[in-house]
Amino acid sequence: QVQLVESGGGLVQPGGSLRLSCAASGRIFSINAMGWYRQPPGKELELVARITSGGSTNYADSVKGRFTISRDNAKNTVYLQMNSLKPEDTAVYSCHANLYGDRWSAPVDYWGQGTQVTVSS
Repeated sequence: QVQLVESGGGLVQPGGSLRLSCAASGRIFSINAMGWYRQPPGKELELVARITSGGSTNYADSVKGRFTISRDNAKNTVYLQMNSLKPEDTAVYSCHANLYGDRWSAPVDYWGQGTQVTVSS
């Protein structure tokens, strides 16, 4: 089995910064894309940022220039550096990974348990 374990959420004032981490462990042959999604209160789940195994990235328009996604392939870990946080960034942030458990199977999607980020004064 595969687990995605997130850390780094919390309460921060507007304009502040947080760094989220997500480590994948278990039966992993290789990881394709990893990413972060968020679900604000009463709203739909939305993509925040995504990074491929080759390092290509894409971001939601609302976070461009403020958030940076990166990954450490040796550690099977993805990070989300969030700067200039706004109250509208308040949400549960969830990590996602599309990965191969072995060389013979199709890739599978996995999700972390979610971590709360609250931006408030």
